[in-house]
Amino acid sequence: MMKLTKTEKIIFFAILFLGAFSRLYRFGTAPPGLNQDEAFAAYESWALLHDGVDSSLHPWPVYLTAWGSGMNALESYFMLPFLALFGVKTWVIRLPQLLLGLSSVPAAFLLGRRFSGTRGGLCTAALLALCPWHILLSRWALESNMAPGLLLWGLVFFCKGLEDSRFLPLSALFYGLSLYAYSAIWPVMPLLLGLMLLYARPRFDRRLVLSGLILAALALPLVGFLAVNYGLMDEFTIGPFSVPKLVAARSNEVSLANFAQNLRRALQILLRQSDGLKWNSPGRFGLFYPVALPFALLGLGELIRRLIVSLREKRFDPAVLLLPWLGAGILLTALISVNVNRMNFLLMPLALTIALGADTLLRLAGRFGKVGAALLLTALLLSFGCFERYYFTDYTDSLRGEFTEGWSEALGTALEHEGTVYVTRALHYPKLLLAAEVSPSDFNDSVIYEYYPAQYLSPRIFDRFVYCGDAVPFDENGVYVLWNGTDVEALRAAGFAEKHYGCFVVLYPKETGENKG
Repeated sequence: MMKLTKTEKIIFFAILFLGAFSRLYRFGTAPPGLNQDEAFAAYESWALLHDGVDSSLHPWPVYLTAWGSGMNALESYFMLPFLALFGVKTWVIRLPQLLLGLSSVPAAFLLGRRFSGTRGGLCTAALLALCPWHILLSRWALESNMAPGLLLWGLVFFCKGLEDSRFLPLSALFYGLSLYAYSAIWPVMPLLLGLMLLYARPRFDRRLVLSGLILAALALPLVGFLAVNYGLMDEFTIGPFSVPKLVAARSNEVSLANFAQNLRRALQILLRQSDGLKWNSPGRFGLFYPVALPFALLGLGELIRRLIVSLREKRFDPAVLLLPWLGAGILLTALISVNVNRMNFLLMPLALTIALGADTLLRLAGRFGKVGAALLLTALLLSFGCFERYYFTDYTDSLRGEFTEGWSEALGTALEHEGTVYVTRALHYPKLLLAAEVSPSDFNDSVIYEYYPAQYLSPRIFDRFVYCGDAVPFDENGVYVLWNGTDVEALRAAGFAEKHYGCFVVLYPKETGENKG
């Protein structure tokens, strides 16, 4: 491919800078606190690092048994070296997702340039770098949100591998790893890869065979996992790795039962650019900014046109590979009950399609293309600036309760004191496991669940912790971590000391605090 001109290099590095700034500024504190899935992924990683087992005592599982109904394992494995180096901190927990989010911007450039030349690459990189959906995705550690970046790199190396087959094994590696990032994509991955191979028809050689073997080697443990959890075989191990049976599998989450209803819900989310969940959707700014829909339609029309031309002229067009990705993504939204993070498989190719639509508009503008590019870039930068201001003020403030701001400090103070720790249900148990560094064996030896088995296990008691409901029990030697606004007058009247951290109030006997002091 042609080298970038000086102006193009300046634009490219400006895009990288803005993309990095939007993801790095106040990283680890915005959003404030920690989501429960982030916490469980981190605890599983910590447990594997220190004990070599997950929270249910399975050694190096291919799929985590978290919550009882399971959790994708890849992010916890990616966290391991960072936790070993830096310890358990919010920014460390979120670091793998950040790095993948940052690397996705140059990946988008490489892919866009392959589709439509340098201008197309810059359009694609700019859209992904500055779009709210991808900025939100990069700043916190929901494990399924690793899938879009891995799939993006898989396509980059697939396109490169069609020219130089040495890159095909890398493509297979990224596609295989994506299976460990988001289990919902398992049913549609054969369709996606089959259609890509059918259209691209890569040359059959030893590297293509090696790629198939890599993909098969990564997929087979998960096939075994399905067999175990459908009752076809017992739990087993593959070398150091285990294939566990979940307490309760969520096998009904992927189903044809609500096909039309799920499609309607997905269409509503795309039209509104919001699923109503504020940790997924930044309000009025949408997922790709409000003006994205016309560009998406224009990009889709361009893809269909290029498919027809490529079939008629019997030549390969890499941009056409977006169509099977979009098609598989639409099918997936019909099989599952969707929100923004559950349809992330579709949102990445949609972002690339929007960028292609913008580039197509500039091409159609002819000699006015440079003026159009300047106008589009100005509009994108203005939207981005307004979004950034909103994100770091009102939006972040609105997430304080959702991410339980102050949880770590509150539990840290509580654990400085002796006695039973009574905890609000607002603090999910992986946060307690993390804060107290409870070993998996100690957790399993002491835990008593509200209900067992269940898809979402809810402990009542484990280690030093006791969960309490609206009626807070009185224990003169106890320590309390409660949601701000809980009625604590009885504890105050009994002489308990009181400290506030974000969303929480910590109460403990004064004499305990004085003795510690």
